[in-house]
Order: sequence, then C-alpha cells, then structure tokens
Amino acid sequence: MSTAIKHPNVGEFDELLGGDRPVLVDFWAEWCMPCRMLAPVIEQLGERYAGRIAVAKVNVDEQPELAARYHIQSIPTVILFDKGQPVHTEIGLRPLDAYTRKIDALLG
Repeated sequence: MSTAIKHPNVGEFDELLGGDRPVLVDFWAEWCMPCRMLAPVIEQLGERYAGRIAVAKVNVDEQPELAARYHIQSIPTVILFDKGQPVHTEIGLRPLDAYTRKIDALLG
C-alpha cells in the first residue's frame, strides 16, 4: 500500500479538503470487485501526482457519514476536489487516463 494514499476519518477528511492542494478521493468498499480493480490505478495516481495533489481512499463501510455527505450511491466513485469543492466525479471502473486528463486540466 502506497504511503502517498491517505485513509482519512471524517475529521482528517475535512482537514485534507481544507489544505492547499486539490484532492482526489476514491469512495470504495472491500467487498466491491470493481473497487479492488481500481485500486492499482489510484495507487498510480498517488505516485504520479505526489506533492501536487492529495489522494485519499474512503471506505464507505467504515466512513458512512462521508459517503452520505457526498451522496455516494454507487462504488467506486472518485471525486476530484479543488478548494474543498467537488469539481469532477467519475462513477464506476475507469482507466487511468480518465483521471489524468481531469487532474492535468485542473493543475494547468
């Protein structure tokens, strides 16, 4: 497991969103096969954008308050936040470039 990936609780999540970098959050669950298939992509994003964005994984079974806050109804759901606000959402298993295009556009 990459040290570049954060696994925040509610308080840590709010602090992460309040930081000075964009945040990519993967909402997932252990029992979800597409979520498990997406995990290596999230790891790659954490490594590729280390120091430029924060990357987090939120287990919806362990953090139901966060899942409810962002109306997560299907997993995996990946949300890109900028300045604490969601700016892009991908639902379902997507390839690496689906995320890199959005991140690169945000970073300029």
